[in-house]
Amino acid sequence: MQHRKSYLDPEVLARLSRLDLKAKLVVEGFMSGLHMSPYKGFSQEFVDYRQYMPGDEPKRIDWKAYSRTDRFYIKEYQEETNLRAYLVLDTSGSMAYGKKISKLEYAKYLTASLAYLFVRQKDSVGIATFDTRIRTLIPPSAKQTNFKHILQTIEHAQPHGETALSNIMLQLAQKIKRRGLVILISDLLDDPLQVIRALRSFKYRKHEILVFHILDKDEETFPFTVPAVFRDLEDNTEVTIEPRLIRDSYRKRFQQLIASYHRSLLEAHIDHEIMYTVTPYDRALFRCLQKRSKLP
Repeated sequence: MQHRKSYLDPEVLARLSRLDLKAKLVVEGFMSGLHMSPYKGFSQEFVDYRQYMPGDEPKRIDWKAYSRTDRFYIKEYQEETNLRAYLVLDTSGSMAYGKKISKLEYAKYLTASLAYLFVRQKDSVGIATFDTRIRTLIPPSAKQTNFKHILQTIEHAQPHGETALSNIMLQLAQKIKRRGLVILISDLLDDPLQVIRALRSFKYRKHEILVFHILDKDEETFPFTVPAVFRDLEDNTEVTIEPRLIRDSYRKRFQQLIASYHRSLLEAHIDHEIMYTVTPYDRALFRCLQKRSKLP
């Protein structure tokens, strides 16, 4: 059997069948290479009530609170409020691009690995998936049942439609009331100015933000050599292109786009991690642990 660390290779991971196994192998393989513990203490001290949401265990409903308010509430404990992480996964059509592994497939494995990491640390984690609208929204919890719902959501996510990244992030900023760590996993193919404005709305609400910018190397290098029909994966429009005539200008504009994002996110104090689909996952996981260590 190959050493666990090899499972951090996206192409190796893609050959495995079960998403929960993939997440476990990535995280535990990564953990075995660390010389520090990512764990923090936690307790069962009661903190507050919150409204019951799909994915919560029915047995946790406080029936006394229901008798007084006619609404379902559950109790939150200190272990559930140690850190609240919100994974935001882009499932728009452009995420379908890729040869050996698509951007969405890579993003799904990464998202599952991050979810597993937070659950293992006894932190609360939730997920939102989107294209032109929010497709799924699961509130953060540290429970295994919630983790299973998150994995099911990730497995069922399929690329389709156009993106409305900036609008979606503005909507989520309104919906996410409790301060936490918001992790956006996307190719960021939207108007940079509007995306940055939307992400700043999370900063105004005192959230920490981490952006994993998922790209395929072809998008950077534009290696195509013969005339071909290129199809937009979001609106299906087609155009015939002679690659050698536009390669230099394309590469220049692409680099300008990435530089613009990086500069603007840095100015907004938002962490920006560019992840190509050939990149081992340990870079992303280590980035999260760095961010985790800075939180109170």
